[in-house]
Amino acid sequence: MTEALVLLSTAPNEGEALRLARALVEEGLAACVNLVPGVRSIYRWEGQTCDAARREALTQRLLELHPYECPEALALPVVAGSEAYLAWLQASCGEPS
Repeated sequence: MTEALVLLSTAPNEGEALRLARALVEEGLAACVNLVPGVRSIYRWEGQTCDAARREALTQRLLELHPYECPEALALPVVAGSEAYLAWLQASCGEPS
C-alpha cells in the first residue's frame, strides 16, 4: 500500500476553507487541496439524524447518473484519523440496530 492518502474535511465557510488549504499546501503537508463549494453534509450529531449511504448502491447510482463516460468513483479506506473523530464516526455510523 502506498503512503499517499486522501484526507476529507469540511469548513464553516469558504474563507476558512481557503485559509486551511493554503496553509496545508504552503507547509508541504498537502500536494493539492480541492475546495468544493456547496457541499452539504448530513450527519448525526447530538441526537440529530444522518443519512447513511451504502457503498455499492451509492457507487452504482453515481455511475448511472454521472454525465462522464468514466467518472471518478473511489472508495477510500481510512487508515488513520483523530481518535475523537473515529470514535464519533463509529458511534454515529455503526451497524444499524
